[in-house]
Amino acid sequence: MTDEFDTDFMRSTTNIDRPDVASALSESGFAAVLREQACLKIRESLRAGQQDMADWQGGPLAVSAVPGAGKSTGMAAASAIAIARNQLHNRRQLIVVTFTRSAAANIKAKIRERLAELSLSQGGFAVHTLHGLALNIAMRHPDLSGLNLENSTLVTPTQSHRLIRTCVELWIAENPRRYQVLLEGQQFDGEETERLRRQSVLRTEILPQVAKTVIHEAKSSGLFPEQLLEMSALDTGDGYEILAVAGGLYQKYQALLRSREFIDYDEMILAALRVLDNPRARAIEQKQVFAVFEDEAQDSTPLQTRLLETLAIDPERPNSPPNFIRVGDPNQAINSTFTPADPIYFNQFCDRCEVENKLATMDGAGRSTQVIIDAANFMLKWVNSSKLAGTEQPFRDQTIKPVPSDDPQQNANSPPIGRGLELHTPRDIYHTVELIGKRVIELVEEFLPVDFELGSNEKNLEAVGEASDGENRQKLPLETLKSMAVLVRENKQGKFIKEMLENPKKHGLSFDLRKYGIKIEDVGERDRHSQVPWEILTLLQFLDRPHSPDYLKAALKILSDRQLIPKQDYNAFATSPEQFLYPGPLDPQQSEPVRKCRYFCCGLLQASLELPPYQIISFLALALQYDQTELATADKLAERVAIQTAGNNSMRNILDVLSEIVSSERFEPVDADDKIEERYTSKGQLTIITMHKAKGLDWDCVFLPFLHEQTIPGNLRVLPQTRFLGDFTLAEVARAQIRASLHEKYPLPNLGEAWEQAGYLKTAEEFRLLYVAMTRAKSLLWMAAEKKGPFTWNKPENLQEQKPCPVMPVLKQRFPGNAILENRFL
Repeated sequence: MTDEFDTDFMRSTTNIDRPDVASALSESGFAAVLREQACLKIRESLRAGQQDMADWQGGPLAVSAVPGAGKSTGMAAASAIAIARNQLHNRRQLIVVTFTRSAAANIKAKIRERLAELSLSQGGFAVHTLHGLALNIAMRHPDLSGLNLENSTLVTPTQSHRLIRTCVELWIAENPRRYQVLLEGQQFDGEETERLRRQSVLRTEILPQVAKTVIHEAKSSGLFPEQLLEMSALDTGDGYEILAVAGGLYQKYQALLRSREFIDYDEMILAALRVLDNPRARAIEQKQVFAVFEDEAQDSTPLQTRLLETLAIDPERPNSPPNFIRVGDPNQAINSTFTPADPIYFNQFCDRCEVENKLATMDGAGRSTQVIIDAANFMLKWVNSSKLAGTEQPFRDQTIKPVPSDDPQQNANSPPIGRGLELHTPRDIYHTVELIGKRVIELVEEFLPVDFELGSNEKNLEAVGEASDGENRQKLPLETLKSMAVLVRENKQGKFIKEMLENPKKHGLSFDLRKYGIKIEDVGERDRHSQVPWEILTLLQFLDRPHSPDYLKAALKILSDRQLIPKQDYNAFATSPEQFLYPGPLDPQQSEPVRKCRYFCCGLLQASLELPPYQIISFLALALQYDQTELATADKLAERVAIQTAGNNSMRNILDVLSEIVSSERFEPVDADDKIEERYTSKGQLTIITMHKAKGLDWDCVFLPFLHEQTIPGNLRVLPQTRFLGDFTLAEVARAQIRASLHEKYPLPNLGEAWEQAGYLKTAEEFRLLYVAMTRAKSLLWMAAEKKGPFTWNKPENLQEQKPCPVMPVLKQRFPGNAILENRFL
């Protein structure tokens, strides 16, 4: 806002064309009045909670928003208004921070639309992912940050990453006493075979998982290895000295990063903070930033928050509160069990702002029909009162409300389809897929033209919403079709559903979705494409060194995940690779599952001896039974490797090139597409997607199958091969103890208490995940808890009685008219 005009004057101006007003205004003042009226027009188009953002005039503001409340719409409008009123430009910008590239592109487009409405240029703001912002700051001051990407490689270490494996080996070599304590576990009779098995489990599973989990947790929270070692001196009552083990692994990891000139994503945040610790550099960066608007703030870590808060401070007034708007929904925090994110931090920020009357609640949502809103609200309140997640409530106490009838969103809170909420109890998982398929056909047939003829079963229908009756094609009325999705807890469930629906005759189904032109989009299948370089590298490492226990076990794991060999505990024979691959006449006879594994591995080894190196990648892609898109990705990878190894295509050189590709994450799979929302929410398509990936999306009709207690909330998993340590995992105990220290809860929990707290954390997050899944639905929410389901989705055919997710029985009690009898399809 310019100094000549205050808000009251702007609001009172109803006709700027009056001669007495126009003549009194300078050209710039006239433009300011026009612009302010445009700002007010945008503001009036917003909902109440969104208007709180638009009215922001500086300082901190917390915005807690329910699902479907229009966070990005409100943030875009508030950003444009702030740019207009504060006359921001490219040297004094509004910084908008998101957590994914797709979200960044989405909010950037919306801000530009609003700026166009205000007749402003497209400058004055910048949208970054959090790590992208940190990297920009670090690269502008390499002498302070210590980062130089020209000499460094960006890595995202996984449990099987060579960096993690190396730090484990170094730690074992320098800590024989602690390693021996772990090896002996709760009891040990000294038997040599068992000792070898435990060594394999510790080196390839337990310690790598501790390293991966603890390093990310501690590093992103600003804890250094020395601090973990200091914490280990506190008596937590466990004989394994878990925090000392974790701190030692963290130390080795950091030393390896520096020596090999690697950086990870957490290092970017730390590097940016090192820059901002310098007064001169901090002033330079802060002068370019007017304010920071953060999206998805419930997923932020303390270190990330510190970075954004520092940037948002005015260097001319360093003691004033930062210009910092944080928007999020703590009830949609679904990353805590595999990242250091914790909704407690955003909740604390909201509580502090509420005391200062700077908390806005966006509780009006136009997404879902009333009965779906009621079901989600009821579930939230019931879980909070159930104490299933311990004494801390999983959800913030905020209720979704429908929007008023005059809401600017078109078709807000649309009417229900059928009953709106349908609660099913199928016989088993096969019955569930049958019910889903028939319900999908009902939804499509409702909008079919009277004269529509179903397409040929044999035709491969190429276009969504089209059906074929031979040479003639009729288009379904796409504008009336519904968007549909099946949300699953894990990709294996989605693979099972797709297999049944795409092969109806094989599974005894009486319908064929292809006859209706319904495309099945399995998102998990696309995710597998990005694993191609890593899988090929792992198998090549085995072929290069087949007698390495690590490489053999990693290769067997991939073959098992691809369901090419029987699933079993591979530690038992990975400890003696030669005996496994080439058993002698005096060796114990191998079981049939072990022989199948051996035959597959020996076949790969034989082919590697006969094929030239440049053909080996294509051969492995065929051996892994890749689909068409994965094969195309493998071909692209083979071409890339061939170019980089021209003149020296030895196996060693091929492995070096592949290791660089996998470590640097520079390889994109074929058919990469940034239009995620458009691709996953198309009408006339059935999208199969995990609950985690569904966050931020919505569909007219959402199916939630397989809602069993063992899945949601489930339990923390302790693998049988690791139980010699006890009925817990070292990684989760260490994480719980670190979080307790961050939350200043002393004394630190002992081993049993830490494991219990880790279980409560998982339970809380699983219920939040279910809440996210339920609130993706607009007009129909279809939920099922089968009487019988598999113990493991690796073998879906092995059915047993299953208890329903605890939410399902209480939903049926609360909404008895929405419980569906299953005999209509029998």
